[in-house]
Amino acid sequence: GEKEMTEMTDFVFWMTVIIFAATILAVVSGVIDSSVAAVLGVLSMVWLGTMTPSDAFNAVDWNVMAILVSIWIIAGYLGKTGIPEWLSVKALAVSRGNGALLVMIHSMLSGTISLVVDNVVVILMMAPVAIPIVRHLNLPLAPVILMIGFSSNFMGTALLLGDLPPQMLHSVSGIEFMEFIWQDGRPSSFPILMVTFILTLYIMYLFGFRKASNKGADAAAGSTDGKGGPVELPFDASIPDKLFATIVVTGFFATIIAMALREHLGFPLGFIALTGAMVLILVVEGMGHRLKKPDFEEILQELDWRAIFFYIGLFALVGGFEKTHLLQDLANYLAPLFKENIIVGASLLYWVTIPIVGVVEHDAYILTFLYMIRDLGEQGVEVWPLYWMLVLSGTLGSNLTIAGAPALYVALNIVEREDRRKVPIKEFLKWSFTFTLAASIICFIIGMMIWVVPFAQ
Repeated sequence: GEKEMTEMTDFVFWMTVIIFAATILAVVSGVIDSSVAAVLGVLSMVWLGTMTPSDAFNAVDWNVMAILVSIWIIAGYLGKTGIPEWLSVKALAVSRGNGALLVMIHSMLSGTISLVVDNVVVILMMAPVAIPIVRHLNLPLAPVILMIGFSSNFMGTALLLGDLPPQMLHSVSGIEFMEFIWQDGRPSSFPILMVTFILTLYIMYLFGFRKASNKGADAAAGSTDGKGGPVELPFDASIPDKLFATIVVTGFFATIIAMALREHLGFPLGFIALTGAMVLILVVEGMGHRLKKPDFEEILQELDWRAIFFYIGLFALVGGFEKTHLLQDLANYLAPLFKENIIVGASLLYWVTIPIVGVVEHDAYILTFLYMIRDLGEQGVEVWPLYWMLVLSGTLGSNLTIAGAPALYVALNIVEREDRRKVPIKEFLKWSFTFTLAASIICFIIGMMIWVVPFAQ
């Protein structure tokens, strides 16, 4: 470390800091595309001499990238099976036209699917099939689709597969799949977020959707009496090709189970996920003449290549920034606070993170501070209370605005396209602020009781 510091001139040091800050600012402001900004930042650091091209390549966690791309491919096939439409129609039938209950069921479905599927993919799967049902029940579209967005973004950190933050945590700390459920004798991410999610949905029901109950039932009544009778479905609930759906679902769950058993199999998670995706592609393509399936080219086209380049650039960018040792210096500065009072330190980390990730792209923020916490561990600080409070708050706070989570940008675009209107910021914040505040308070109380207070001296 000292050798690197002596080799890095003051000019290179400050230019690296400026490049990192300017890149993050460009990502947050949206002046240019986030993927372009991240890659340009990395190229600038390499040309400057902060790191070599080899350093930049090695800073990327290619295991995490393999997980992302593989799960996206499998999810792409899942979206073409007709299962999302089938689930949506079943939700309508279960709700019996109760608009509030339907919104809660759709939100719960979206959150549950995002446990193992990227949140943007979940929105692209669930929002289009929710729209005709919402129209059918004569409900306002914006809050329903936004709730799908909030829920998808919310639950992505509950398990290892759903979003980038848990995969970055795996990359930095080495945490395994099952430890997101139970770690060191106590509940971790999945049970904490699931309880928080259920309670938050109930608060949202009381806050903004309870009045939609009767309205939805009246609209759904059709030829019935509107009091719990059969609901007329707005589109066909059948799955077009049950064999294709069975193959995809089997491949999907087989891959997840294999990833959960990673420690016993002895292979990296990215390799297991890639194997699952490739086997599924071979089976589907090999049986192509017997299946109603999408072309593989269509699946590839639906991959979010911009996000892939952004994540690659993000890892390399933070790798370059690490060479300034500013994160280590910050960790050294904060170490006494966290050693002296972990409750105050964890609380400060949590509540400072919430508003920051509301306006800053949360993946970049979380990755940067994961490295800082790792460095704190070298100073004798207990890291896991901090890891969990960072990742949980970094996920929940990102629901505040579209700048914090790209998933919400996708949901908002769908609303504005369908309604042919610009959603006022006041209307958006009405839902996002309430959802974020409720979830943050509930999760803070649970997280502190389970992960912070027991470690306090």
